[in-house]
Amino acid sequence: MFELKKLVSALLMPLPAMLILGFLGLLLIMFTTRRKFGSLMVLVSLCGTFLIAFQPLSSRLLMPLERQYSAFLPINESIDYVMVLGGGHVVDDDIPPTSELSRTSLMRLSEGIRVMRMYPGSKLILSGYAGGTDVSHARVMAKVALALGVSKPDIILLESAKDTWEEARQASAFVQSKKMVLVTSASHMQRAMYEFEAAGLKPYPAPTNFLAQENVEQAWQRYAPQARYLEQTERYWHETMGLVWQRLRDWVANESIRDLTFSVSEFDPESVEPTQLEQDELEQQRAPQETQDDTSAVSEADATISGAN
Repeated sequence: MFELKKLVSALLMPLPAMLILGFLGLLLIMFTTRRKFGSLMVLVSLCGTFLIAFQPLSSRLLMPLERQYSAFLPINESIDYVMVLGGGHVVDDDIPPTSELSRTSLMRLSEGIRVMRMYPGSKLILSGYAGGTDVSHARVMAKVALALGVSKPDIILLESAKDTWEEARQASAFVQSKKMVLVTSASHMQRAMYEFEAAGLKPYPAPTNFLAQENVEQAWQRYAPQARYLEQTERYWHETMGLVWQRLRDWVANESIRDLTFSVSEFDPESVEPTQLEQDELEQQRAPQETQDDTSAVSEADATISGAN
């Protein structure tokens, strides 16, 4: 199920969708008589590819999602845990550990260490599964954290969580009622907070990896399509699909629970009235029993009279 979800979400990303649309248009042009329609599909594909890599559009889409939570500042409370959510890695012994982490993961880990150092005695929770490699993502982040000066006893690994839902449930069983700061990408923070609050936790948000910027003054950077703006659009679309999936999943779960509750409460044995046939059967069963009771009563009376004589 997890792999299917990832595959479907990857195909629904803006760039793969535009490429698929363009290839379908080429097939219509080359192998069918519907060349005008195929040309229109190719044109839509090219225009769509331009727009999703266009800064005025991509930043306008992503910025409201990223700016829902402000950067973490010190608070006048003790913090027990700082949890950093995973974000991808590779395993390559020929490159430094910091290069084995994706840019997203490295920024999350750096922010987590920054917050952790504000609160001496706090623990750093690192999460993430292997993702097709021999080493878990949590362990790769731990290797980088050790290289950046975090002591080994202060690191806690959650190595089996595959997504935010599992990370929240594992953290809930571990953290319980203690104070925790949650570190993840700014675009992912809304979805992460939803999952952690649903799991019974109330973490302090510490967003990082802000991508969208409003003040891009140079025209060649603002209006020329670039890969970094394409990344912003994909980030927005990925998180939007994730939010829709969350609501749909919870709605289905709530409907199932409500239907089960309704079916149980709907049946009241005391309120069920027997049908006429059932009443006749009950009277027939009751008649022999009453005859037997009357016979027993007569026998007991005779015995009493005989004893009196």
